[in-house]
Amino acid sequence: MAASQKVIDSSNRLRYIRALERFHKSILSYLNNTPELSTKGFSKKIDNALKLLNRIDEIDLYKGELKDLQTLVKKIVSLKESEKSIEDIKDEILHETNQLDKNKNARRYKKDKHANSKYDDGN
Repeated sequence: MAASQKVIDSSNRLRYIRALERFHKSILSYLNNTPELSTKGFSKKIDNALKLLNRIDEIDLYKGELKDLQTLVKKIVSLKESEKSIEDIKDEILHETNQLDKNKNARRYKKDKHANSKYDDGN
């Protein structure tokens, strides 16, 4: 019996999301762990990471943080052609990544509106 289209779409979507995450993580680790950063090395790293990403069909993403990740990955690819220094590129990518994490965490951890009222026993 063939898998339903819904299951196929879902697994393709997950593969695409994982590929985006892998691409992003590999570029970040390059920027953070390479002692001698250069635009040439950065460009080469993007080309290698793109080989994997391009094997997977792009899927429309609707969830906020995934859409932001997709946008960031596209921005990273466009920075390959940039005239900026590698340090400026690194700062820009790290800033965007921090904003992405900040948004992700803001959704995950909601501050209790009435934290103290939880402990009141009515007296």
